[in-house]
Amino acid sequence: MSDTPPPNVWAAPPAGAPRRPVPAQGWPPAQGGPPYAAGPPRPPTETAPPGSAYHEQARNGRQKAPQRLGELLLVVVGNLAVPLVVVAFGALAWYVLGLDFAPEDGDRILADPLADEALALLSIATGIPVVLLAVRWCGNRPAGTAASVVGRLRWGWLARCAAVAFPLIVLQMGGLALWGYLSDGEESLAGDFPGWSGFALALVVLWALIPFQAAAEEFVFRGWLAQFFGGFLRSPWPGTVIASALFAAAHGFGEWSGFALLFYSAMWWGWLTVRTGGLEAVIAVHVANNMTAYAITAALGQLAESGNAADAPWQALVLELVAAPAYCLLIAKLATAHGVRRRSPATPAGSAEPDGRAEPAG
Repeated sequence: MSDTPPPNVWAAPPAGAPRRPVPAQGWPPAQGGPPYAAGPPRPPTETAPPGSAYHEQARNGRQKAPQRLGELLLVVVGNLAVPLVVVAFGALAWYVLGLDFAPEDGDRILADPLADEALALLSIATGIPVVLLAVRWCGNRPAGTAASVVGRLRWGWLARCAAVAFPLIVLQMGGLALWGYLSDGEESLAGDFPGWSGFALALVVLWALIPFQAAAEEFVFRGWLAQFFGGFLRSPWPGTVIASALFAAAHGFGEWSGFALLFYSAMWWGWLTVRTGGLEAVIAVHVANNMTAYAITAALGQLAESGNAADAPWQALVLELVAAPAYCLLIAKLATAHGVRRRSPATPAGSAEPDGRAEPAG
């Protein structure tokens, strides 16, 4: 029998001996929990990497096939079903009030042209919440990334763009009216002025809804569609071309010149969106265009007549060939001068400067 005593298993290990890891949260682990400390929980939303262009905002690492399909279905079905629900509730309220409906052989629902136009504008405006919900729920990214690379609308930049858009649109439509007057005489401006009270009421109602209607179309076509294709395509042009064609088709098929005008304008607006990193510039010009057009239509007492940009004459297309690039190139220069961001910052969305700047000009 050996005289060597048995080792003491309870003694402290000698100096320099490797030590076993100690559980960070004690032992045994809680029922169903990890045995060691877990990492921080994954946030519900995630932005694209810093330096991403506007059309790349969906590249947040969570855009797998199911998410893309869900986002597509939600936007398409939502923009078809929700406006129908709004129109149905509007028609029901109109019926409860005992008011008249338009003849069945026309394109309108309500007999009152102003109320019918207001209902149509309101139904289109629902595209904004549909896009924001699709981006948040299925895209797993902040909803504001559909507005700009800083995660929200840049209101100061929007105001600057509007200050350029309104005078330009008034000048463009004034030129079109003058062209029509020189070609067709006073018949081109024929109409029945509804009186100052009727005209003022039309402006208040329509101008209150047009910003939401115009912004909704931009969120869908220049915003979500561009980012949907930008999620898997590096170039913004495939998404811009497809979105421009769909934008023109969504207005109906009237005159060839009207379709060409819409497609041509949409191509320039798609470029400007990527160039300025957001929707502010195109929302401004879209709102200015629709407000001016509706003001002219209301002044001539022609709200009851069906028609939109798809019915634009060839003269309007000629003027748009100059006006669209003039506006877009001027806004692009202003964006450079004011240092407007065209790519996402390193800071989290929503924490950038109030005007979305902090990017060197040029």
